[in-house]
Amino acid sequence: MNKTKRTGSFLATVAVSLALMATPLAAHHSFTAEYDASKLVTMKGTVIRLDWANPHARIYMSVTDEHGATANWAFEMGSPNVLARHGWNRNSLKPGDVITVTGYLAKDGSNMANARAVTMADGTKAFAGSSSPDAPQ
Repeated sequence: MNKTKRTGSFLATVAVSLALMATPLAAHHSFTAEYDASKLVTMKGTVIRLDWANPHARIYMSVTDEHGATANWAFEMGSPNVLARHGWNRNSLKPGDVITVTGYLAKDGSNMANARAVTMADGTKAFAGSSSPDAPQ
């Protein structure tokens, strides 16, 4: 290899390395860091919105408890890519849709859960891309 080719290869390697270092990495977490696998819940509510974005899609919904109090909840799902392989798309849920979500509560006590399954108003059940150890793949 001549000196020009070596210099070109070196400069290309440096350029790629700098580009990779400048690209922010998306933070990711393990299921067990945020969610409690022993706290499986099922909630019925009205969809506020579906965020179709990496690294996780999220369902935001309004849930009314047995005492009539209403609270907003966020349900983390799998990535859009994983969900698409299970039949989902960004228009699968619309504001106002009534759904039932089964998932695992957040360890910090916030109104957040990792969704395992979503049941539509017509009874159709869909895998939500949960990263829980016992979730169907």
